[in-house]
Amino acid sequence: MVNVDENPLLGERYVPAGWPGMRGKRVVVTGGSRGLGADVVRLLLAEGARVATCAREEAGLRALGDSLTGEERDRLFTDRLDVTEPGRLEDFVTAATKRFGADGGDGVDVLDGVDGLDGLVACVGGSRGGAFEQADGADWAATWELNVGHTARLVRAALPRLRAAGGGSIVLIGSISGWKPGPPAQYGVAKSALIHLAASLARELGPDRIRVNAVSPGSMLTPGRRWDRMRREDPQAYDAFVGAELPTGAPVSPHEVARTVVFLLSDWATGVSGAHLPVDRAQNAPSPDGY
Repeated sequence: MVNVDENPLLGERYVPAGWPGMRGKRVVVTGGSRGLGADVVRLLLAEGARVATCAREEAGLRALGDSLTGEERDRLFTDRLDVTEPGRLEDFVTAATKRFGADGGDGVDVLDGVDGLDGLVACVGGSRGGAFEQADGADWAATWELNVGHTARLVRAALPRLRAAGGGSIVLIGSISGWKPGPPAQYGVAKSALIHLAASLARELGPDRIRVNAVSPGSMLTPGRRWDRMRREDPQAYDAFVGAELPTGAPVSPHEVARTVVFLLSDWATGVSGAHLPVDRAQNAPSPDGY
């Protein structure tokens, strides 16, 4: 049984796909120090974009920088912050656009003295609390704020910058748990809201030439995370889950999801807005507890 997508298209470094219009784009990615967020950042930089990302831990941001070439690091702006802390996310967006403006020279329009942005990826997410009877109101509120609250605040802060650039692309990271039931309920409900939010914002912001889409990863085989730990620590349970729920015989990899995200940010996807794109290898249940 195949356990890992070896991905013959990528060696030790990302190979640019040459997505049209990506070179020079200014993109903000939340949660870009590890997992899917880090893969999105690396792929955007490989495509020639300028990227700003944030994370709670400085060590993760340093590791991200160490994995890049010097030229890529020159196009990366990072900041350590908690996206749920009042005002910090908005300050990050402001600092990122100023940095992009200072590095620019690309003739972008300016609105109220602020340079524009071309794309957003709301990648921060997660869940607090356990099963339904164990999760209290604070767990539900924290899970909602981490996923939906941070996304809404990010989009609101970035809207003047997107409009200043003449439009742009927003990608919200949902989850298979947002459209296929499985515990914990508070996580699935929050991710389901993001899928709806993308469709709603696509209609509302369409007149500003701003596209909004949702991407829902399946169970990703990310080093050190749940499925990777299960694969190493309980291979029998892992093989049973993969055999029952994943017809291709392997979970999706973060870089497969990242390629979909970058496609949606590129000029090849100008006709795609309001879409919900699962990237899950036709997975059935989101976990051994689902369905």
